[in-house]
Amino acid sequence: MIKLKDFKPPFYGSDFIVDVLKKFDFKYITFNPGSTFRGLHDSIVNYGGNESPEVILCNHEKIAVQMAHGYSKVAGKPLLVACHDTVGLLHATNAIYYAYIDRVPMVILGASGPMDVTRRRPKIDWIHTVLINGNLLRGFVKWDDQPFTLESVPESIIRAYRTATMEPKGPVYVCFDVAMQEDPTKATLELPRIDRFISSSRIQGEPALLKKTAQLLLEADLPVIVPEFSGRNPQTVESLIQLTELMAAPVYDLEGRFNFPNTHPMDLTGSDVIERADLILMLDVRQPQRVLKKMNQATRKIEYIIRDDAKIVNIGLEELRLTGLMQELGRIEPSDISITADTSIALPSILSHCEKMLTDDRRVELRNRYETITEEHNRLRVSWLEQSKRDWNSAPISPSRIASEIWSAVRSKDWAVTGKNLNGWIRKTWEMTNPQQFFGWSLGTATGIGLSLGVALAYKDTNTLVVDVQADGDLMYDCGALWVGAHEKIPMLVVMYNNRAYGNSLRHQSTMAKQRGRNEGNAFIGTEIDNPAPDFVQLARSMGCKGIGPIEDPDGVRPAVEEAIELMEKHRVPVLIDAICG
Repeated sequence: MIKLKDFKPPFYGSDFIVDVLKKFDFKYITFNPGSTFRGLHDSIVNYGGNESPEVILCNHEKIAVQMAHGYSKVAGKPLLVACHDTVGLLHATNAIYYAYIDRVPMVILGASGPMDVTRRRPKIDWIHTVLINGNLLRGFVKWDDQPFTLESVPESIIRAYRTATMEPKGPVYVCFDVAMQEDPTKATLELPRIDRFISSSRIQGEPALLKKTAQLLLEADLPVIVPEFSGRNPQTVESLIQLTELMAAPVYDLEGRFNFPNTHPMDLTGSDVIERADLILMLDVRQPQRVLKKMNQATRKIEYIIRDDAKIVNIGLEELRLTGLMQELGRIEPSDISITADTSIALPSILSHCEKMLTDDRRVELRNRYETITEEHNRLRVSWLEQSKRDWNSAPISPSRIASEIWSAVRSKDWAVTGKNLNGWIRKTWEMTNPQQFFGWSLGTATGIGLSLGVALAYKDTNTLVVDVQADGDLMYDCGALWVGAHEKIPMLVVMYNNRAYGNSLRHQSTMAKQRGRNEGNAFIGTEIDNPAPDFVQLARSMGCKGIGPIEDPDGVRPAVEEAIELMEKHRVPVLIDAICG
């Protein structure tokens, strides 16, 4: 046991909580301030010296969670978040839900009004105190707790950290009673040695099934590997590259993380290769039906696109994430082999089996297949380049033009891209070659700017240029995140993909009207963000950021990006370019 240092009285419960937190590697804590954790707030700043963790002030709880979300994807370890009692936690739940969906480790600290009813302030403590806060989000966190004594705090936080970082990773929640934080206490409390509690081993798959998977890869005429979240462990990327090169197996990347270089000859993402495959190996795929089937968006009818004789192998930890509330895994799909395993150690095992079983004759056959797939990869890249040129001068500006112009300006720098994928044109036009360049796209409306700011926070003290491709509808939810970026001096290039509408909903309404024989021209009602059009440049400037635009001429995109990079490097704040897109 480690005995805490002697303290000059008074020593408060929240001081002890801070001492526990300092045993972990929490660089920052993000929050919007609230009275129920004012004790913890004071202890972090005045007792802990605002170091490990350092406070990042956010103007909404959702932004605080999203920043921790983005940061953790880059750093690979959890960030701290604090949420004020019931109402603050309710603000945060949308972002916590998406952190869970995205398999991101995060430790969320909550606070409750006094559980002792004799200490509650009239009205406010009664309407802000529930039994228990964890009930509000238990369906989409891995674990939650509300310790009732200071002696219980170390174990609670140890369990939280261990659970958040254990595969499959995800957010956890620990709530502290306000009285526990604010009451004076003794300096005789003790901590266990933290390092003896937080490590855990990874899950290896059944050896016989891993060997059988290798055998299927060797026998297949056209095996296709489909990764989604396997790149959350960067070492998996190298194993996947080695396996694809050995087996001449093309990759179709679902881009939950950086899983595979888009410049690699075996990358056939965006092709019809899945429909031609006789073996499909899925790695950490959330919903197999996304790979095996397609849907008619108008009728919602789903049908298989794969060959009848195609064999299916599914490796990952997805079924360990099942809860009574969440239905994110989709329908159960049949498979020939299903292996519960951490792909970061399953793939090297499969690779080893393949190397041992390969004959010289089979190596020659695979070399010929490798050359054929390389030719298809090159044709695919050329076709995208030709397509982007056809739309080069269109107005409003095409997504492909915006993607190409940003790439031209940043390609010589160390960069990372986040936010929206510009209808797939980032992958089609950029050269994405290593895991530090990409961590998955934003996950839906109102998830972009805060998450991107968290990515930029992780890169704050480096020379990496973080590019956030930012949708207009998304920014309208959480525009206060721009102030956080300016206040904390977090450099980030924000390029608006501004179609002055909720574009996805606009397409849905057009589909509905067309299917029903109605006026497609009315699709803009309830979906456009216009009349008046928000002035995002002035918005950015009002928050302390720099702004350029709006840019409506396609030829103005490249100069604007170059100017923005100069401003960002000079002032070390977010710089927003408002580009009007089609």
